[in-house]
Order: sequence, then C-alpha cells, then structure tokens
Amino acid sequence: MNRLLQNIKATGAFLVLLAFTSCTLSAQEHWVGTWGTAGQLAESHNNPPPPGLGNNSFRQIVQVSIGGETARLQLTNEFSNATTEILAVELAHAKTAGSSSEIDESTTVSLTFNGKPGVTMAAGTTAVSDPVKFPMGPRQNVAITIHYGNASSTSVSGHPGSRTTSYIAKGNTNDFSNATRTDHWYTIKGIDVMADAEAGAVAILGNSITDGRGSTTNQQNRWADVLSRRLLANEATKNVAVLNMGIGGNCMLAGGLGPTGSSRYRRDLLEQAGVKWIILFEAVNDLGGSRNGVQTANNIIEVYKQIIREAHAKGIYVFGGTITPFKNNGYYSEDHEKGRQRLNSWMRTTKMLDGVIEFDHAVRDPQDTICMDKQYLFENDYLHPNAKGYEAMGNIVDLSLFTTDKPLGADEEDDNEGLVGQWIEAESLVTPTCGNGFVKKDDLAASKGSYLYSEKNITNAAPTDSADLLVVRFNIETAGNYNIYARVQCPTWDDDSYWTKMDEGNFSFANGLQCGNMWEWESLFAGNLTAGEHIFTIGCREDGAMMDKLFITTSDTAPMGMGGSEEKPDAIAATKQEAKAVQSAYYNLNGMKIQAPQSGIYIRQTLLADGERKTEKVVIK
Repeated sequence: MNRLLQNIKATGAFLVLLAFTSCTLSAQEHWVGTWGTAGQLAESHNNPPPPGLGNNSFRQIVQVSIGGETARLQLTNEFSNATTEILAVELAHAKTAGSSSEIDESTTVSLTFNGKPGVTMAAGTTAVSDPVKFPMGPRQNVAITIHYGNASSTSVSGHPGSRTTSYIAKGNTNDFSNATRTDHWYTIKGIDVMADAEAGAVAILGNSITDGRGSTTNQQNRWADVLSRRLLANEATKNVAVLNMGIGGNCMLAGGLGPTGSSRYRRDLLEQAGVKWIILFEAVNDLGGSRNGVQTANNIIEVYKQIIREAHAKGIYVFGGTITPFKNNGYYSEDHEKGRQRLNSWMRTTKMLDGVIEFDHAVRDPQDTICMDKQYLFENDYLHPNAKGYEAMGNIVDLSLFTTDKPLGADEEDDNEGLVGQWIEAESLVTPTCGNGFVKKDDLAASKGSYLYSEKNITNAAPTDSADLLVVRFNIETAGNYNIYARVQCPTWDDDSYWTKMDEGNFSFANGLQCGNMWEWESLFAGNLTAGEHIFTIGCREDGAMMDKLFITTSDTAPMGMGGSEEKPDAIAATKQEAKAVQSAYYNLNGMKIQAPQSGIYIRQTLLADGERKTEKVVIK
C-alpha cells in the first residue's frame, strides 16, 4: 500500500514537472506572422476569371519571410457579401515563386479548422486553421491550394496586387496542368509560424509603392522583400519577419482603393501576430488628390499620432518612411509638394516616432531633389519606382532599428507651440437660451470627447431664431487683425457651411469647408477688430456639419490637433527676475514672441512634464 502511494506520489511529481516544463517551453515560443497581405473587396475588373472559384480548386503561391516548424493559415471573407464554402486546404512547398503551379508533393499537408477538413465563412468573417507541422525555411515558397464549394466570383475578399501568378483548375483537383492563370490573390490573409521568443514581425502600412507596382511579377522584389532578405542575412535580425500591408491606390484619410489606412491600421498592423515594429509609409495618394497639401499632411500626421499612441501602449516601435518625390507626375503641384515637405519634415523632427527611414533620399534625383531619379522610374510615371528603385529603398533601411532596446518615443507633442489666443470648446456655448439648433455628440477624436452637430438646414436665408444660435463673447485688449478658426468635420459637400456674423453686422455664410472624415481647422472669420468686447454669432446652415472647438487669435497660422486648453487665465504678477527664472516662452498680446520681456502684460507658456501646456497671463513689474 505504501509502495503504491509512493508510486502515485512519484507519478504525480513527474506530471507536475512535465506540466511545468511544457509551460516553460510554450512561454518561450509564440506565434509570429511570417507572411501576410492586406485584404479588400476585389474590384470588378480584378474578380476571378472563368471558371471562377465556386466548386473549383485554386492554387496560390506566397513567399514567407522567417521559417518555422509549425504553421497556421488565416483566411478572409471580411469584404464579401456572400458566404464562402471551403471544402479542403493543403499547404506544400512550391517549386517556384509563382511562375508555375508545381509543388513538392512530398511536403503536402492538409489543414483542419476546429478539427474539420473545411470551413464555411459567413460574409464579413475570417477563419484560422488549426496548427499543423509544416517545416519551412526562410523565404520558402509556399503553395496554398484551396478547394471551394459554393463561393462567389463577383464579391470576393482578396488582394488584387499580388505581383504573383495564381492558378484556377476546374473541379476538386490537384491537377493544375491546364489551369487558368490570374495575377491576384483571393481568400488568403496570412501565415503564422511558431517562433522563438526573440522573433518578431515588422508590419508595413503602405500604398502601391509598398504593394510593389513596378516590381517584377513572380520575382518577389518589392522593397519589403529586399528588406526581408537583408534582415534574414544579418545575424542580429535573422528572426525578424516582414508583413507587407500595402494596397495599391490606397489612401490614409478618405477615398482611394480598399479600406483607408485610418480605418484598417488596427487589423493590418496592431492585431498581427508577434508584431514588434511598424513602418508607416502612406500619404502620396492623399496628397495627390488634395485641395490643400499642408492641411492634408496635418491630418495624416494626426492619424500617425493615433497609431503611435496605440502601438506604444502595446510596446511596439513605430518608424516613419519619408514620402518619395513625385514631380512630373499628375499628382504634382506646388501645393501638393508643400504637403509632402510638411509631412516629411514632421517625421524627421518629431520625438513621437522611434525612427525614420529615408525613402525620399533613396530614390530622389540629386540634381532635382523633388523629382525621382530617372534610373528608378517605372514606365516614366515619376511616381512608382522600378525594381532597381525598390532595391535602393530596401537597402536604405537601417537594420539597427530592429535591434534597439531604447525606450519608446513620446506619446504626445506640443502641436501649437507659439500660438497665443483664446480657445473655446464649442459645446460650452450651448445654454438654456442659446444653441438650440445644435446637439452635443460624443467622439473620442474631439477635444474633451464631444462636439456640436448641426441639426437644422437653413440655406434659403439667414437664421432668425436667436435661440438656435451660438454666441461667442470675447474681449481683446489690443486692436488689430484677428482670425477665428474652428475645428470642424464636414463629411460631404451638403454639410460644409455655417452662418456667421461679427457684432451687429449682417450674416454671411462660411461655405466650402474642407470635406472628409477628419477634424480640421478652418477659418470662420478674418478681419480688423477694435479693443474691447465683441460678439461672434454662429448659426446652422447645413445639417450634418460638426464643430469641436474655436480659436481666437492674431496669428495667421491655423492650429493643429485638438488645440490648447480652454481656460482663460487671470493675470498674475511677476518681477523681471522671477519671469527670467521660469523656463517659458513669452508672447505679447498680439501673439508675437518676445525674447526678453520687460515691464508689461504678456502671455506665458510653459510645457509641463506630462506634455500639457500651461498658459498664464503675466504682468511683469
């Protein structure tokens, strides 16, 4: 009996030790994305050619980055409006990078989904296979063969810009000798491998220049591929995977092809397995279609900042890729170039990013730096690099970015240093007797989390009901030229205006405010004002216009971001010695920066340790 108890105890100890060892091993390994592509709804001209996907077999070739012994496959039906039925899926080593459908049949493995050979994905959903033993080497060519049941060929989730040939064969078969070729990917989303603890992935947000327009079909020579090979060949970075999340024609803010960068970054960057680094390299399509290059750049910067904040919260480094030149392309104008310079300058100077990759320097003409070097041109469009240009871009990336353990960059920065004036939250103007034409709504991207929505449509004549109006009362101490900026969001041309008037003047309308799905600062008033009290009145003109904040200032520079604090500070007294001892910036009441303040009244701004800016009115004796 005692021996039996001893055996039970010994067995129990062994099981505990085994469990502990297994936990320790699993803690040392984790899933890392080794290949991925950004999904979208395939445009009609990019849909699968006959015989289509339904009840047929489809073989796609991808080239992974890091290798591994255990893998899982991600599938997507996120952008389709129809159910996709998959009967079976196999992985195998491909004999080419896409130029043929041939595989090494001895490496073939069948996948399961929750233990079943197939999976049915409802519209708008994804699926992940069960883990399977499938040894892959670095930059291994992998064939993914999908056998479809019922599946649409007109509403398909995929990635049109594969730069890789895929093969459609009739029926449930593995014979692709007479297959139809198509240079697109469908249904596949990513491959993850079980990797060592030090392994990680870099995910790249980009457009066609990252997607690889101008690279060579079936040669895997996008700039991201060049970077991947360099990382793998370097001992210190051989465990870094690369996930190319570029979409041709994509925009960061609005329009373009595929879901915008601002709407997809969480899925395509932050939610990827094992991501430790992010590269942001998207703006040229926004700038090329912009009405105001600098304002568009500022809006992109705001999205970049949001991505940085969320990435840093997860311990992920974020690098910015400078936007490459496009002079001589149809996108170019002096205004659009100002936007490119604004965005690139911010990336080079901000403390929020963890590093900068000089793609601009890699491909620009040394004799005309706002133009792409002719040796790198693809089809002479002066926008997309050719394969040689992509090689230059991939080679300019500093690999030490992926070995640093330095602290993450800042999560905030002072957007409006030097801007002096009065900040007013729009919702604070609503009282029991004023602002009935507006309703308060919540938005995390709005200052203090809320804004005012115009409920009334009054376009035929100026508003007559004073209870509907917003009334802004303010005092100025010095006469001069003043601007009133408003942080607004106007989704369409049908909701981009307000009625405004200054003091006892007549109503006019501020119309044609920048449209889009981003908050932007727009001018509602510019003119000369006398010293003393003034009343600025705002009324609804088109329902749907949104207003977050106001700024009254003598500056001709529009604010950025959410602006400054609404507090209206009382004047405090200080001696010259006390004023000099405070490490702050001083401005006169007209907004001019004063290097050595003497006796008088000033606005003092001090940047606090937590990133907030303290504004005080100071009377220096």
